[in-house]
Amino acid sequence: MAASGEPMPTASAWTPPRASALVVLRSLVFQGLVIASLVLLLPVCLFMVLPRAVTRMAARIVVHGWLGLLRLTVGLAYEVRGRENLPDGPCLIAAKHQSAFETLALQVILKDPAFVMKRELKLIPVAGWGMARLGHIAIDRSAGASALMNLIRQAKQRIAEGRQVVIFPEGTRSAPLSAPTYRPGVAALYRALQVPCVPAALNSGVFWPRNSAWKFPGRITIEFLPAIPPGLASGPFMERLEQQVEERTRALVVEAERTAG
Repeated sequence: MAASGEPMPTASAWTPPRASALVVLRSLVFQGLVIASLVLLLPVCLFMVLPRAVTRMAARIVVHGWLGLLRLTVGLAYEVRGRENLPDGPCLIAAKHQSAFETLALQVILKDPAFVMKRELKLIPVAGWGMARLGHIAIDRSAGASALMNLIRQAKQRIAEGRQVVIFPEGTRSAPLSAPTYRPGVAALYRALQVPCVPAALNSGVFWPRNSAWKFPGRITIEFLPAIPPGLASGPFMERLEQQVEERTRALVVEAERTAG
């Protein structure tokens, strides 16, 4: 773990463990069961016409089921820390992004989240259609300034509905301990929404590495950090957000590796 004032570690500071035959088998079983569940859900895609509240309830049941399968087949569980830092009302959640795990878990941890996501994800059969019906915020990254304006417009609507807007400030998954690349879109959203921003740290990439089909047993930690109140200028906000998320994420990664070791 880097001391204060030292440069951020690079991605080469962490490499995923080698998957054993048992890890491969368990991962394949999990993936097969998830795919089978999507196939079974395909004929009953009534969420396209049902009220969003019903779709939300159904999605929570499905995601809870997948997380249960993950625990039973792979041996990968999770814990949540810092729930007391979540406001009762609408807020912006700025979360570290290391794997697909948090895109699942945050849907059931939070009351009614609206994720900022790539527009292409809405095209995925069943899962993507459900995302669209749930009112997640799809953006076209190639659209430049108009994409940011569309993001802010939709996010304001979700906040007005009393929901939590979830954004991954780096825009993509990163390896544990890699140098962060926070994008300015999160600051523009923070200024426009004028609600508390709750940073979220995690260590999911240790157990569910990006760009890997293999998932390792253990316990993922997602930790919500003290909220950043609205009203800061972009520079101080970005500095505070990155410092909080990266310092705590590094600590969680080290903790996970120590436990696994």
